[in-house]
Amino acid sequence: MTRKYLVTGSASGIGLATASRLREEGHTVIGVDIAGAEINADLSTAEGRAELVAQATALSDGVLDGVIAVAGLVAPKPVTVAVNYFGAVATLEGLRPLLAASTAPRAAVVASLAALEDVDDRLLQLLEAGDEAAALAHADALGATANAAGSSVLYTTSKLAVARWVRRAAPTAPWAGDGIALNAIAPGVIETPMTKAALETEEGRKALDEGAPAPFNGPAAPPTAPAALLDWLTSADNAYVTGQVVFIDGGAEAIRRPELV
Repeated sequence: MTRKYLVTGSASGIGLATASRLREEGHTVIGVDIAGAEINADLSTAEGRAELVAQATALSDGVLDGVIAVAGLVAPKPVTVAVNYFGAVATLEGLRPLLAASTAPRAAVVASLAALEDVDDRLLQLLEAGDEAAALAHADALGATANAAGSSVLYTTSKLAVARWVRRAAPTAPWAGDGIALNAIAPGVIETPMTKAALETEEGRKALDEGAPAPFNGPAAPPTAPAALLDWLTSADNAYVTGQVVFIDGGAEAIRRPELV
């Protein structure tokens, strides 16, 4: 059975791999990115998010079977917070009515293994309160700098916040109550433009390995790996999985938290 999907971040990395896989399977895919997609929208802004919803509604005829929010940034700048958390949540909430019109609606968002790293408590509080203006101002005041692995506290905090949002939202009436499965994946090191610079240096590879040791097929996976997981989570075959943060990291999370079940 062919399905109708919307994938953000579709022009590169995991988003491109996911959109390509779904199209190869015969599904209809509406890609979203800052440029080079069916919908070109800046998800760091309210205007861009509204444009996404308006165009998606028109292009889908009001029905989407799957929404996959991949778009994200790792830059140590407030825009990372705007896209990774507020843009992702606005995408999923804004398109929820289109999912509710499907007979087998599914949604997923890309979090990160990096959510297990240090986060800024005040920023997390502002994100979960939905106060975007204050969150961006606080992010700017943090003056975060990237570490050797290319990450920053803005990235780790925003990814933790979106994973926690999924856990809270998924069991509620607007999601589970309407038959919409909502999950997150938490990739470890994936070969994308986001990790390219770190993978090219000894210091960067060491930093990545310290945070994300991957004894199973590491040190990094191609973007087709998370694409396959996102495909299944948003397929009609997923009849009972919701509210989960699924780690896809070559074993890194199990090494870091072996006691967690």
